[in-house]
Amino acid sequence: MNNLIRLLDGAPRIIENDPWTLVADTPEPHPDGPLILPLDVWVERQEQAVLLGERLSPDGICLAPDDEVESLQAYLAILPLIAIDFPSFRDGRGYSQAYLLRTRLGWQGELRAVGDVLRDQLSHMRQCGFDAFAVREDKSVTDALKGLAGMSVVYGRSAIEPRPLFRRRT
Repeated sequence: MNNLIRLLDGAPRIIENDPWTLVADTPEPHPDGPLILPLDVWVERQEQAVLLGERLSPDGICLAPDDEVESLQAYLAILPLIAIDFPSFRDGRGYSQAYLLRTRLGWQGELRAVGDVLRDQLSHMRQCGFDAFAVREDKSVTDALKGLAGMSVVYGRSAIEPRPLFRRRT
């Protein structure tokens, strides 16, 4: 996946060689390497041992805006990555999905924003819990890095800082 930014030890880094391939539907033939699949395709492709939680999945899941994050609860321990699709920059449901995955379900793995991901959204996505951002292909990933430096102080609570500003003051 090109144009990928990941937070490594809290610092944003451009990832040159991302092994993951985002697949919209059932890929035929399957590309080599790990895949990021829509939820229903992921369930169909997994062996029974993976679905029972006995073995880690080689593939990640991509949530569509109308997928319920609670449906992933049984699979969280065996997933290597969860991506959340933003079909349009105007569609904010992915922010809620990310926040729920981090706060309510306790997801600690990589949470990647994919789709119509733009520089202006990155700081807010980070506050909602994303730690990887697949910036839209027609945009500069170097320029997008500046979007993560957009807010020096967040007043309200977020997935990465659950205390509001007045509680953080000493």
